[in-house]
Amino acid sequence: MNQEQFKNTVFVHKDKLFRFAKRILVDDDEAFDAVQNVMMRLWKLKDQLHQYKNVEAFCMQSVKNEALNRIKRDKVRADYVDQYQVVSMTENTVGNTKEIILEMINSLPEKQRLVMHLRDVEDYDIEEIVEVLDMGESAVRVNLMRARQKVKEQLTKLFDYERTRVYSDKK
Repeated sequence: MNQEQFKNTVFVHKDKLFRFAKRILVDDDEAFDAVQNVMMRLWKLKDQLHQYKNVEAFCMQSVKNEALNRIKRDKVRADYVDQYQVVSMTENTVGNTKEIILEMINSLPEKQRLVMHLRDVEDYDIEEIVEVLDMGESAVRVNLMRARQKVKEQLTKLFDYERTRVYSDKK
């Protein structure tokens, strides 16, 4: 595989790989470094990439593994929890719903967060998620259902709280 072929088959996925790495690692710099390391390793393996039937899934799985290794090695998760504790929902307003939803998704357990990101943000099919995360189809469906349910419950509580707060302010 030459440079042009690599660019057309692997490098075209760099933005998607970055978003996926960022979803796992949260930090932009860590995600960038993880994707860069994976790209360098894939370049070294460029002549063997033809043996994979789905190069994109292989790249996503490589990024997932790199990100998880970084979490273990550098304890990024501990730093994240210390630095970005989920802000009390009572301090938020309905006007910043997108940020609130992203906070809710980031507070989900790892598998639920990854499945929800791949399905609802990256728009992957269930079969593709199964391949990327190396999980069973039923496990992917269950994690997606639980993640959506948890976010829905939290949003319902928040909007109910906001509604009662608005009505109590009018009196």
